[in-house]
Amino acid sequence: MNMQTTDIATSTVTPPPACKTIEDTGLTLVMMRDILLKTMFRMNLEHVSKLEKILCLPTRVTQELVDNARDQGLVEATGTLHATSGNEMGYRLSDTGKTRALDALSQSEYYGAMPIPMEKYAEQVKRQSIRNIKITREELTNAMGHLVLPGELLDHLGPAVGSGRSILMYGPPGNGKSSISNGIRDALGDKIYVPRAVMYSGQVITVYDPIVHSKAEEQVDDPNSLRRTSNAYDRRYVKCQRPTVITGGELTLDMLDLVYNPNARTYTAPLQFKSAGGVFIVDDLGRQSEPPQALINRWIVPLEESKDILALQSGEKFEVPFDTLVIFSTNFHPNEIFDKAALRRIFFKIKIDGPDQENFLKIFAMVAKKKGMQLDETALIHLLKTKYPTIDNIYANYQPVFLIDQMIAICDFEGIPYRMSRDLVDRAWANMFVKDEKIVH
Repeated sequence: MNMQTTDIATSTVTPPPACKTIEDTGLTLVMMRDILLKTMFRMNLEHVSKLEKILCLPTRVTQELVDNARDQGLVEATGTLHATSGNEMGYRLSDTGKTRALDALSQSEYYGAMPIPMEKYAEQVKRQSIRNIKITREELTNAMGHLVLPGELLDHLGPAVGSGRSILMYGPPGNGKSSISNGIRDALGDKIYVPRAVMYSGQVITVYDPIVHSKAEEQVDDPNSLRRTSNAYDRRYVKCQRPTVITGGELTLDMLDLVYNPNARTYTAPLQFKSAGGVFIVDDLGRQSEPPQALINRWIVPLEESKDILALQSGEKFEVPFDTLVIFSTNFHPNEIFDKAALRRIFFKIKIDGPDQENFLKIFAMVAKKKGMQLDETALIHLLKTKYPTIDNIYANYQPVFLIDQMIAICDFEGIPYRMSRDLVDRAWANMFVKDEKIVH
């Protein structure tokens, strides 16, 4: 079912302080100068007002960079001759500047937003840690409002989510483990700051990903106000909802490593790095090509020490912050896929069972109402007394949606109103299971 993301959990996130000087960026002047030249060359930008937006720097710092490059003979002023310049001074690369830009591009194609040094980013991770969130039973219940869950399940989920530690959810398929994972994601409703790119040992690693990160609406200042209080933070970050990365059977170990682009000579952050400050969901654990034990072994250091180890193309390894609520979801019993050492490192282990008959009927009625299917007592009794005994009265959360969708499809085909009947129940039930039989070829 569809869910709406709202600000639910309470957390006070301190924004990264705005850069007022070149020194505040934490970058070397040479690196900043080269990114400036590459940006001017690739984007054909001539005005500081345009450059500051792309470089994500204040006007004063951007102007200082341009002036520095001008003093070195890499940039020259063009005056204010353009009709669209608004009397703003224009700049262009000199021949020496173009040569330097091409040389810098041969080393790395990265240009645009100035990166953030890894150590400065680590400071921001602490300010917005997932473990700083305080969530109450009421807040979690509201986030799970679309689900019918037994009260004792929230007894286990609440402390798990509030801790920001790892969670393993296991149980038979079709009982909402994925929906519960998404509900947990929605419970984390506050905003954090995601770096556009970070820098380690002179190498740029892009982090912000519009597919993963949902940009938050920015507050707009009153143009008549003398004070400008909104958006007063380091523009090299993007204010976002806490991120969620969901992977399933496609997850492989190399997806957790830095991605190097040999043509651009730049790096892209791996999935778990992009999920920092948010949730990383490994769905259908045990369906991947990698053994579950191997995947867990990869997470041992991050889960225990709140840091991950990544490697550059040169083989140099370095530490990055690991601040993510990791949720593993599997249809297998944990003892079948993990050893005891691995299980010990997963902080919370929660079994997700199918509903009892009472909750099954609640789900059935809720789905029927939403889809416009009129219930019929005789047909419901037929379903409960005739059909379910054939599967030992084992109920699953997916079954009401499946059965009602089947009946609706039949009604549409037959041209009859949406109303349950014994015949519709029988026809829908026939499609829910495959009869065991030998196929003769």
